[in-house]
Amino acid sequence: MKRFTFVSLILLISLYAFPSSFSAKSIKAPEWVISEWINGSGISLRALQGTVVVVEFFQLWCPGCNKFSIPLMKQWNQTFHSEINAGKLKILSIHTVFEGHDYQTPERLKNFVKEKSIHHLVGVDHHNPGEHLPETMKRYNTMGTPEVAIIDKKGAIKMQKFGGFDTEKAERLIRYLLASD
Repeated sequence: MKRFTFVSLILLISLYAFPSSFSAKSIKAPEWVISEWINGSGISLRALQGTVVVVEFFQLWCPGCNKFSIPLMKQWNQTFHSEINAGKLKILSIHTVFEGHDYQTPERLKNFVKEKSIHHLVGVDHHNPGEHLPETMKRYNTMGTPEVAIIDKKGAIKMQKFGGFDTEKAERLIRYLLASD
């Protein structure tokens, strides 16, 4: 019997635990729990029913976030500018801190958002007292940061990926979801 390597085991688990890009099976997206919003008054997932939603889970000190997901969200804000302005697409980020709690404070996050010229909504994932992981991170079963979820108009997760991924395939999915009823 072959022995699985740790990486193989993680890959196998992720294939079954998380939705793939064009999965026939959909998982209902849970509501996020945000303690504070930056760049606006905030919004619930329920209020976005009928809208395609892209959610970026990030940390301000995450190298993958700074090199991949944060620039990608900026790019998608430009690429999908007219869809966003028409209310058909919503891009938002959730600062989901699971390490370095003393450093990654809301005050530092506000400065970071300004320095990085992030203009879309950014939520601070809520921490329940005495718990290590923030609430939305637990609800979405994220593996860490960066992680991106694409949610269809009916509130189902159609893609959720940890780390880097094929952005062209994700853009095709967004366009498909925008065109579908």
